[in-house]
Amino acid sequence: MSFITSLVAAAEGELTYETHHWLLPETAEIIYGGLASVLVIGALVKFAGPMVKKSLADRTARIQADIDNAKSTRETAEVEASRIRTALGDITSERARILAEADAQAAAVISDGRARISAEMADIEAKAMADIANAAGRVREELESDIKRLSRVAVEQVVANAVNDSVRQDLIENFISNVGAAR
Repeated sequence: MSFITSLVAAAEGELTYETHHWLLPETAEIIYGGLASVLVIGALVKFAGPMVKKSLADRTARIQADIDNAKSTRETAEVEASRIRTALGDITSERARILAEADAQAAAVISDGRARISAEMADIEAKAMADIANAAGRVREELESDIKRLSRVAVEQVVANAVNDSVRQDLIENFISNVGAAR
């Protein structure tokens, strides 16, 4: 009788059955349990063993592929790094060359700009001098015409005030006699 059947029997009020040892099960249970364990372990080894081996082999292959991929990636990166380091030296010299060209172009632009500004300033100065001469001529002409006009007005007023009727009559007669004598 097993331990379970002895518990069932004890619950039903029957006498309890005691085993030969308090820790070890009955001998038949050891034999049947051992055989069942051997069968289950054998079935696992026979049917599950190849799947476990295959999964472990696949895992090993995947890890090896990852390692190989990492190795090839590292080699590629090292080659690229050396190419970049080489190019960096080229970049430094290229940068210096470009900066030298830019400085030369800037100097040329500045000198061209200064020459163009100097030419424009000379043209502007020439135009300004011509405008000043024209303005001076106009001012001189206006001043002369104003002086003539003011002189006429002043002469008329002076003559009108200084010459009386008798002097006027004498001037007219002298003019007429001079005109008549000239003919």
